[in-house]
Amino acid sequence: MNILLKSATIVDLGNKHHLKKRDVLIESGVIKKIGAKITKSGKEKEIFLPNLHISKGWFDPSVSFGEPGFEERETIENGLNTAALSGFTEVAVNANTFPVTDSKATIQYLKSKASGHAVDLHPIGALTIESKGVDLAELFDMKNEGAISFYDYKKPIQNPNLLKIALQYAQGFNGMVQSFPLEKLVAKGGMMNEEINSTRLGLKGIPALAESLQIARDLSILEYTGGKLHIPTISTKKSVELIKDAKTKGLDVSCSVAVANLYLTDDALESFDTNYKLMPPLRTKDDTKALLKGLKEGVIDGVTSDHDPIDIENKKTEFDHAFFGSVGLESAFGALNSLIDLETTITALTALRGVFGCVEEELKEGSKANITLFDPNIEWTLKEDDILSTSKNAAFLKSRLKGKAYGIYANKKLLIL
Repeated sequence: MNILLKSATIVDLGNKHHLKKRDVLIESGVIKKIGAKITKSGKEKEIFLPNLHISKGWFDPSVSFGEPGFEERETIENGLNTAALSGFTEVAVNANTFPVTDSKATIQYLKSKASGHAVDLHPIGALTIESKGVDLAELFDMKNEGAISFYDYKKPIQNPNLLKIALQYAQGFNGMVQSFPLEKLVAKGGMMNEEINSTRLGLKGIPALAESLQIARDLSILEYTGGKLHIPTISTKKSVELIKDAKTKGLDVSCSVAVANLYLTDDALESFDTNYKLMPPLRTKDDTKALLKGLKEGVIDGVTSDHDPIDIENKKTEFDHAFFGSVGLESAFGALNSLIDLETTITALTALRGVFGCVEEELKEGSKANITLFDPNIEWTLKEDDILSTSKNAAFLKSRLKGKAYGIYANKKLLIL
């Protein structure tokens, strides 16, 4: 299908068309021409959308779909469609499935299920067998099959020697290790951030110390071993400081932050709404300010929706028993864009592609078209009807958002709302 995008404002720092309104002609999946006005030849499908803006396709490094094993939460097909209509052309899918994605065969399964879709699915292999934190999984084989990193989703590496060995081993094939920032024994039994609100609400807290202790340990190991370490979803002011210092030393460390930890604070838990029960937990206003500053300064490399569908039986229950997690693909852009300027928002949604070693297509003539279409100015409130995911456990329900994706053009396919 040939496409002619009409009057699209291009958002792409460094591009000669940045913030200019242009027509974009796409033929056979390649950007054929970008110009002030391109006349339809009769073969193209013209796309006119209100206040249309386009950018390089967005990338989310931490998405959970459930399949295989938890299809009632989300199937790969519906998850990829949700990602597309939320503006994401590529997603990295976590290993928290059943069976766990810890082998060549399970990587192959994910790739085969996603084959032919507009959205590229990049598997994340489990770091350890069955994500039990004991023995390393088949890292080299999974890397060769297409795994872009290794991570036991939301499970901290308790054994420091295991992290040491993983970092040393992965260097042989340029593999990236992820380590979830939580000292499990310090956080044991915690339901929310340990602060004034946890005391007032009578909920056991997870102190910021649990995160900074683990990060400090991991960075010390990285300094000893070398290698490539990614710290996903940091949530505290101290974490930003530790990672900033490590980058100053020249360590190959990157990190992400979940949009929820930028937008929401632990004040949200006043209602005991389990949609706000997240891991890492929502923190304080001082933390959100430090995280936003770290994102703007480049200490934090990018953001993730940390999309984690949970079935109703495990979410709409007593707070103590509810699972951690929230869906977030649909609200990620609108929430982030309401907090920071548009250019920083788009950078935050695309920068981690390079960190994870994925190919980035330029928004220029002759390049493969990998494009997100969106309106950055529309203001809206997330309602349950807006949630495309099978599960509806959204921390952003009833939140006022600014900006919404129309969809994507990628892999020769146009998917728009």
